Amino acid sequence: MAGAVDFLVSRDDLRQTRFAPAPDLDTIGLQPGEVLLAIDRFGFSANNVTYAVLGDAMRYWEFFPRSGDWGRIPVWGFADVVRSQHDGVAAGERVFGYLPMSTHVAVLADRVTDGGFVDAFPHRAELPSVYQRYIRTAADASYDLDREDELALWRPLFMTSFGAADFLVERGRVEGRTVVISSASSKTALGIAFLLSRDRPPGCELVALTSARNVAFCERVGYHDRVLAYDDLESLRDGPTTFVDLAGDEKLLARVRGHLGESLLNSTVIGATHWEERAPGQAIGGADTEFFFLPPWLEQRRREWGPGEFARRYSEVWRAFLASTESWLTIVRSEGPDAVAAVYRELLDGRTPPDVGHILSLAS
Repeated sequence: MAGAVDFLVSRDDLRQTRFAPAPDLDTIGLQPGEVLLAIDRFGFSANNVTYAVLGDAMRYWEFFPRSGDWGRIPVWGFADVVRSQHDGVAAGERVFGYLPMSTHVAVLADRVTDGGFVDAFPHRAELPSVYQRYIRTAADASYDLDREDELALWRPLFMTSFGAADFLVERGRVEGRTVVISSASSKTALGIAFLLSRDRPPGCELVALTSARNVAFCERVGYHDRVLAYDDLESLRDGPTTFVDLAGDEKLLARVRGHLGESLLNSTVIGATHWEERAPGQAIGGADTEFFFLPPWLEQRRREWGPGEFARRYSEVWRAFLASTESWLTIVRSEGPDAVAAVYRELLDGRTPPDVGHILSLAS
């Protein structure tokens, strides 16, 4: 495909990036079962930075591999089928799923149903199945053409929020406790706070921990009972506390441990937005922390609740959350390689305002 490019990131230094020509799929052709997707748009947030930070530890680099020390960060978004060598998938179809930061990607369609298909390329066989499915928009009950940007931005983030909030409640980490959420202005953290505040267990107090510049924003959103700047962490009161860590900052975690002592009953790590505070290859948290990984939890809940019940519960809170964001979220759309690189650097530096959601496209 003429003009196909990949946005590559150095796996050893996330500040090093480059654009590289992608394989000319028009000339090499597709093998039986392969489908060529033209990537139209995708959401980009601190969640994608976490994919890069944990790229080796959680195998995110392996979904869309490139040779050498360069990798493609996975994103979630919409793509169109431009050519297909699978009888069950037609050119012109639109799908939603896990994509690279590229203009195009080829997938090997398998388990094709009216609702979608999975990528069966061998290199993805042992990776979490939640990232493998491509949903046909024509059969997706939650699809709304006029809200594609919101879906591309929020659908993966809020699914993580949904799973994490459910995990915390089910494990008894919320009732009768102060729940302190770091990096509280990040979008996944906002989703968690919304869910816990909406169906609040008895005796639960929600405390946002954020940078001084984002205190006013978190107060305005209104999902928390209290909002503290990081410098005011020591004003946390003694009492049973759960720390929900989306910053992944070992110095911050040490301060929380030092201040709360035995009052800190659990720490659950969900993200690593403070990625530069981490030594390369450093494990997250330590022996007294849990790391929440969404795919196995979702698989467990789907088994326990059943497909219909899982979808019902999720759809109910998804609609309520999306409505709650209308008063504070601004979608910013950017196209072309230069714009993608600029937004990537902005997110990497933590300069994106919390009330902004980025939708990107490498196609200009």
